[in-house]
Amino acid sequence: MNRLWERLRGSLWPLPVLAVVLAIGLGVGLPALDQTLGQPGGEHPLTFVFGGGPTVARDVLAAIAGSLISVTGLTFSFTVVALQLSSSQHSPRLLQTFVTDRVVQSTLAALVGTFVYALTVLRTVRTDQSEGDAFVPRLSVTVGFVLTVLSVIGLVLFLGHLARSLRVESMLRDVSEEAQATFDRELPHDERGADDAPAFGLPEGEPSIVPAASSGFVVDVDGPRVAQAAEDAGATVLLASRIGDSVVAGTPLAHVWPAPAGARADVDAVQRALEQGVRLGFERTPQRDVAYSLRKSVDITVRALSPGSNDPTTAVHGLSHISALLGELVTRPLRPTVLRDGSGTVRFVRPQWDAPELVRLGVEEPLQFAGGQPAVLRRLAALLRELAFRAPRGSLDDELVALLVRVGELARDTTGIERAETERWDRALHDALAGRWPAEPC
Repeated sequence: MNRLWERLRGSLWPLPVLAVVLAIGLGVGLPALDQTLGQPGGEHPLTFVFGGGPTVARDVLAAIAGSLISVTGLTFSFTVVALQLSSSQHSPRLLQTFVTDRVVQSTLAALVGTFVYALTVLRTVRTDQSEGDAFVPRLSVTVGFVLTVLSVIGLVLFLGHLARSLRVESMLRDVSEEAQATFDRELPHDERGADDAPAFGLPEGEPSIVPAASSGFVVDVDGPRVAQAAEDAGATVLLASRIGDSVVAGTPLAHVWPAPAGARADVDAVQRALEQGVRLGFERTPQRDVAYSLRKSVDITVRALSPGSNDPTTAVHGLSHISALLGELVTRPLRPTVLRDGSGTVRFVRPQWDAPELVRLGVEEPLQFAGGQPAVLRRLAALLRELAFRAPRGSLDDELVALLVRVGELARDTTGIERAETERWDRALHDALAGRWPAEPC
């Protein structure tokens, strides 16, 4: 059920389709209500409803339907072109954020829903030449007019939202909000630090390898399901990949330590549970992948440093978001997910990113392309200092010091930044590692 819900949330079509269904129901129900409320002479008990005849009603409904479907196609054609240009400049993975945008989904739903409603009501209008008496669904036409006005307002608001969304600052903000939601789901803060987490060990002996049946990215893992199958088989399962990692068919998906008796049967049962419990997709998704939003921010930053863009200001802004994401990650409990049975025996282990790997993911590629950019190199040095201050004492000292050495060497070799400044970066980093942030004179 959760998988279905995530797929619906990550698709553009569910809300518009729901709007179409509701529009058809409304387009059938309101004319029936009009028929019930109708009075001799064509009078209507409700005031301020449509007062024209059948021909005018047909013209109004036809105009609503024709104009809205044209505006829908034209607007979203321009939108797709603008997004393609933006994605080629910043990152193709940002299109995924557009598809899940509620404003986009709601606007499309309003436009197509009003179009379908107008068509559905149009079929009920009868003129004098039609079979039977003339019939004008006055309330239904009035509701169609109101829906059209609301659709136009929604279209104007959508264009304003689109103009803001295409700005790189808005994209970075959306990615950061997406990341925060993922962190809260997957890495909730707890009172117990990583050092206080219960230790676990894997069984001795050579494990059996369970190969992947297909290729793709690990997007979801049903840990309790696999753990239950492992408990029933008396086995212990170690997943070979993290959520977000790429898996190739035929390569190890998991390692299984089976029970001594009936080992082959045990592995077969656990393999079936892994095939059902580990979901592979053709692309990474942000629902459970804690590193994916960081990857997007890195992509935007690196694109800004490419010779085709040469936009150091965007790179500096991107590094600020990377610093915020990394600073949040290193304060979270980054440890493997371990599921045990009732007796405390480890049954399933899912690996997780650790802090040094995430820091390398966030810093190494921008550093690779930061040569000759003083502002970017200064921001990288500040990023490392910020991480040093936020990270638990002693957890990242070696990694941060090594990265700052590379930043300083690159600054001296490719820019006019003097050694005295890089030495100040070094002192500031060591102060931050010790939990100090000295006040500096203005």
